[in-house]
Amino acid sequence: MKRVLIAATAASALLLAGCGTSDENDKSSNPASSAAASFPVTVGTLTLGARPEKIVSLSPTATEMLFAIGAGSQVTAVDDQSNYPAEAPKTDLSGFKPNAEAIAAKDPDLVVLSGDADQIVAQLGKLKIPTLVSPAAGTLDDTYREIKDLGILTGHGAEANAVTDGMKAEIDQIVKSMPARAKPLTYYYELGPELYSATSKTFIGGVFNLFGMTNVADAADADGSKGGYPQLSAEALVKANPDTVFLADTKCCQQTAATVAARAGWSSITAVQKSQVYPLDDDIASRWGPRTVDLVRSVADAVSKVS
Repeated sequence: MKRVLIAATAASALLLAGCGTSDENDKSSNPASSAAASFPVTVGTLTLGARPEKIVSLSPTATEMLFAIGAGSQVTAVDDQSNYPAEAPKTDLSGFKPNAEAIAAKDPDLVVLSGDADQIVAQLGKLKIPTLVSPAAGTLDDTYREIKDLGILTGHGAEANAVTDGMKAEIDQIVKSMPARAKPLTYYYELGPELYSATSKTFIGGVFNLFGMTNVADAADADGSKGGYPQLSAEALVKANPDTVFLADTKCCQQTAATVAARAGWSSITAVQKSQVYPLDDDIASRWGPRTVDLVRSVADAVSKVS
């Protein structure tokens, strides 16, 4: 399924030498304190001599980050999947099948990618186009680091710090507002009706870990060979009998509590019997940017309804 392949590809994006990355071992120099930050600045192996004014974002998450930190006016083109915010300059450029010539035609002074599909980093390197690989986050800390890296590179360091501080504060407040439970709730997180899911070792799983929840998909990828995105069998899922079900396939695949209840054998699942099947916004649920706060809030709202 395309959605799952996208998730898995993003999660395992290669970080090649010669491009900047937001890896946890990277050291960012020249911490920016405002939009008037001094240049040059360096993130990983990428150094920019001047503030970029023609940024091309081929990552929906990076697009959201750039606009959140106040660098939206510097973004001149985004990929065909970047649908938020509404004012993002959407084009037919693709982050999954990137075309170096099409990207170069936008005359960018910075390109932001979530992975190195088709060795695009090397291709852009030959064209002397500065490129940052900002891969799928594995943890919230990865998200905060990527936001700050973009802040440094765009001259919006102070704004980036404000965004991450705000996210941390909101998430902490949401989690602390939840009452303690004597027994952890179990959950199934659906990426698609083919029963692909995400384990507790993924970024999504980390969100649910904040609430002390137990992921029924973990057993399907106990050794990690599926990269945290296993496909469950209907039999195993019914047997696991999750207390709650979260649907991240409402837009792509039109899944609802009703379609889930109509699946063969699912009427016996606790989540279905107690009407504890919760739809999520596919886009918010599949990205790791500032709107992760909205995802945390959605999970909290759902959990608060479980008796």
